[in-house]
Amino acid sequence: MLKCSLWWGGIGKVFPYANARPAITVPPNRISGALKNFSISRALKLNPTQKQQQTVFLFACRRNCSVTAMEEEASTKHHNSSSLYGFLSKKPYDPPSWASHLNPIPSHIFSLGHVPTPIHKWNLPNLPNNTEVWLKRDDLSGMQLSGNKVRKLEFLLAEAVAQGADCIITIGGIQSNHARATAVAAKYLDLDCYLILRTSKVLVDKDPGLTGNLLVERLVGAHIDLVSKEEYAKTGSLALTNLLKEKLISERRKPYVIPVGGSNSLGTWGYIEAVREIEQQLQTGNGKAEFDDIVVACGSGGTTAGLAIGSWLSELKAKVHAFSVCDDPDYFYEYVQGLLDGLQAGVSSRNIVDIKNAKGLGYAMNTPEELKFVKEVAQTTGVVLDPVYRHWWSTNYSGKAARGMMKDMAENPMKWAGRKILFIHTGGLLGLFDKTAEMASLVGNWREMDVPESTLRKDGSGKMF
Repeated sequence: MLKCSLWWGGIGKVFPYANARPAITVPPNRISGALKNFSISRALKLNPTQKQQQTVFLFACRRNCSVTAMEEEASTKHHNSSSLYGFLSKKPYDPPSWASHLNPIPSHIFSLGHVPTPIHKWNLPNLPNNTEVWLKRDDLSGMQLSGNKVRKLEFLLAEAVAQGADCIITIGGIQSNHARATAVAAKYLDLDCYLILRTSKVLVDKDPGLTGNLLVERLVGAHIDLVSKEEYAKTGSLALTNLLKEKLISERRKPYVIPVGGSNSLGTWGYIEAVREIEQQLQTGNGKAEFDDIVVACGSGGTTAGLAIGSWLSELKAKVHAFSVCDDPDYFYEYVQGLLDGLQAGVSSRNIVDIKNAKGLGYAMNTPEELKFVKEVAQTTGVVLDPVYRHWWSTNYSGKAARGMMKDMAENPMKWAGRKILFIHTGGLLGLFDKTAEMASLVGNWREMDVPESTLRKDGSGKMF
C-alpha cells in the first residue's frame, strides 16, 4: 500500500486537491483503474521528523490518458533536485562495462559539472615532427564550480548526502581550486562547508583577503580555518580534518570529510567516468580518431589514478603521463597504488602510468620564467593556463605540467614525434588573480590612444551607455 497526499496541478501552480484528506492509502494495483483520467508524477521524500517515506502525488488532469508513476530516491534534505536539465540532480550510477568489476562501485552520482567538456586542437609552438597536441577543457566544466575537482565531487557529495551529512570538511592550499569547488558545490546542495587552508606562518593569524579562490569561498559563506604550512607538515591533513570533525560532532553537526584534492578511491571514479566521456567523444567525431598519450598534472593523485586505470581498462589504451608538481614520483606511484587497491583493480600503478618530476622546473627560483610561459601560451594559443606557483602549498598545476611536457619534448623529441597527445586542462583560472603583481611586467601592452588634433569633433556625437 502507498501512503500519499493528493494534490492537483494546474499550469504553473500546484495546490492541495479540494476534497482530499491530508493522507490516503492507495493500493498500487488499483492506481491505473482508479485514476485513469489523470497522469501521475510521484516523488519520494523523507519526513525529517518521523523518518518515514511519504509519497506525494501531483495530478494533472488529462483526457483519455493512462496513469504513470515515476519514483525518485528519498533524501534526508531537498537533494532530489527537480532541475529541468539534469544539473544538480542525483541519479543512480551505472559504470562503464569495462569498469564493472571494480569494487566498490558508487551507488549514485550528482550532476555538478557541465559535461562533456570540449576537446580541440592546441596549436602549441615548437612541437616535434608530426606531433599533435589536443586539449581536454575540464577548465570549462563550470565557472565558480570548475576544474577537475568537479568530477570527483559528483561522487563524493552523493555519498555525503546519502549518509545524511549537513556539512562538508576539506583541506587544501590558500588558493586551492578544490577548496573553492567544494565550497560552491556544498552550497548548491544546501550544505555548510568548512575549509582548512594552508598558508605561510607570517599570515596565519591575518585576514586571508578576497583574491581569487578566496573571494568565491567567502562569498558563498564557507567557514575558513587557517593553518601554517609548518603546522600542517607536523600534524598532517588527516589529523587536522579529524580534529575539526570531532569539534563539529560535539556541536551536534553531521560532517562529511573530503580528503586533499578529493583524491580517494571514491573520487577516482570521477576520471574513470571521464575516460568513458573521452571514448564517446572520439566515437562521435569525424573519421577514426584516437590518442597515443594522455598528459596531466599530478598534485594529489586522484585524477592520475582515474585516467590511468580508465585508459588501461577501456578501448582507449592511451599511455598516461603525469607530471608531479609537489611530491616525488615514488610517492605518487605509492599513493596511486593505494587508490587502485581500494578499487580492487589488481594492477600495478607503475604498469599503467608514467609519473615524472615537474617540481624541479625552478620551484623556488624560476617563478618569473614559469609565469612567462603561461603568458606566452596564452598569447600564442588563446588558452590561459593556471598559475605555476613557487610554493608547495599552492594547488594549481596545469601550467607546470604543460611546461614539463614541453621541456621533455625539447629534450627527447624522438620520444614524442608523430604522437597524438591529449592534454587534460584541469582548471585554476581564479588562482591567477593572486599573481597579478608578478604578471604586471609581462603584460604591459597598453597605451593611451593618440587622437590627432586634426580629427573632426562634434560634441555629443559619441554617446556613452
